[in-house]
Amino acid sequence: QVQPVESGGGLVQAGGSLRVSCLASGRIFSFHVFGWYRQAPGKQRELVATINSIGTPNYADSVKGRFTISRDNANNTVYLQMSSLKPEDTAVYYCNLKIRSGVGKFDDYWGQGTQVTVSS
Repeated sequence: QVQPVESGGGLVQAGGSLRVSCLASGRIFSFHVFGWYRQAPGKQRELVATINSIGTPNYADSVKGRFTISRDNANNTVYLQMSSLKPEDTAVYYCNLKIRSGVGKFDDYWGQGTQVTVSS
C-alpha cells in the first residue's frame, strides 16, 4: 500500500517562499504521476502542478513562473517550491499519486494535506 505524506506547510508573508514535500511510502514500479492540488475555504480543490515518472512537469496557469515541482526518485519524494507567494495561494495543499494499474486505469492515493497561509 502506497501512502503519500505531506510536510512543510506554514505561514509566510506575501512575496515570500515556501517548500512543501510529499513522501510516498512503499515501492512504485509502474508509470505514475505525482500531483499537488490545493483547496481554499469555500472553493473546489484545484490542480496546481504534476510531475510524472519520467520527470515531465505541468503547471496550472495561476502558478506558472512562481512554483516549481521536482522529484527525488531515490527517496520517492516530490517537492513543490513556491515563490512570490500571494494571499490567494492560501489553501490546504494535498499530494496526490496516481499509479497506472491497467490500460487507461490508475489507482489514486491522497495525502492528508498541509496548510499554507500567505499573509498580506
